[in-house]
Amino acid sequence: MRALCWNGVNDLGVETVPDPELVNPRDVVLRVTLTTACGSDLHFIDGYLPSMREGDVIGHEFMGEVAKVGRKVENLEEGDRVVVPSFVGCGSCAYCRDDLWSLCDNTNPNPELQEPILGDATAGIYGYTHAFGGYAGSHAEYVRVPHAEENCFHVPDELSDEQALFASDAWPTGYMGADFCDIEPGDIVAVWGCGGVGLMAQHSARLMGAERVIGIDRFPERLRTARKEAGSETIDYTEVDSVVETLHEMTGGRGPDACIDAVGMEAHGTGVAHAYDRTKQALKLHTDRGDALRQAIRACRKGGTLSILGVYGVMDKFPMGVVMNKGLTVRTAQQHGQRYVPELLEHVEEGEMDPSYLATHEFSLEDSPRGYEMFKEKEDGCIRPVFTP
Repeated sequence: MRALCWNGVNDLGVETVPDPELVNPRDVVLRVTLTTACGSDLHFIDGYLPSMREGDVIGHEFMGEVAKVGRKVENLEEGDRVVVPSFVGCGSCAYCRDDLWSLCDNTNPNPELQEPILGDATAGIYGYTHAFGGYAGSHAEYVRVPHAEENCFHVPDELSDEQALFASDAWPTGYMGADFCDIEPGDIVAVWGCGGVGLMAQHSARLMGAERVIGIDRFPERLRTARKEAGSETIDYTEVDSVVETLHEMTGGRGPDACIDAVGMEAHGTGVAHAYDRTKQALKLHTDRGDALRQAIRACRKGGTLSILGVYGVMDKFPMGVVMNKGLTVRTAQQHGQRYVPELLEHVEEGEMDPSYLATHEFSLEDSPRGYEMFKEKEDGCIRPVFTP
């Protein structure tokens, strides 16, 4: 089959690789119908996350049709149309039973690669370094899905593929970030980032009853999308002296009730702090550019909630004193998609949400390297390139 492979830092190529097979009787093999790039893919493409190997098939956000069914899989048949969360859950460990699916104890076969840095291993994830399990990714004609009964969700007939696709990763990540905020009527929520996850966090905060949502970014087309699709107020951080001061002015000097970081380790920014981060990152003295997260911490009101969705490694100059003295509640995780997917699909069925606006550009699998280039460089208003194998 054909698949998009990582061959080195900023080196992607479509190659012929072996077809996936059923390894366990609880597996299925999907024929991928749609798959999309994610901002977190850029971290290992750019070389900031270790343990990639030449020839690895990438991609973790996808949907498809069941092509092969393991003999112990009872709720799926060939031809079923399903969407799959990016993290692999086993369904039986204590974490999966508590709906903390990205913390699954059983689906990462390489915990020794994470434990020295993270202390404990996460669940496995498709196409996202060997430290996260070494699973083949979804930017391919076919993909193996382990523990299929726990990880495949039937897509209602009335939903299009584009409407279902983003329930794989972008939407459950953003939805989880808003859920972490325990939003009450009248709350003001600020979201750093107006990419796929940031837009989903903004839209989800609206669904959960936030009175005002404020999106922060620098690209005019993304800020327009935030206003149009999520009903957000917006800040272009390149046009203000201080995002923190601007947010305080917009909230009567108090600060947002909750702040969501949907940016992560490759945040862009301005000023001395950003130059410091870029220099240390280039010298491999730390992995993270932390402008967005530091701003969120300083902007949040006293006693508020900080929800962190961006992927991070090792950050310098983390303002822990601000977190402690302001009494902030910090909630963060990789996405627990299996917890949220049924609820998200119901929102689409009921006409409360249509995430398909994220799919701004469509490519064949053969043209996927060009899609990633556009995505990385934010060309032509690209929010998410979608690949059709």
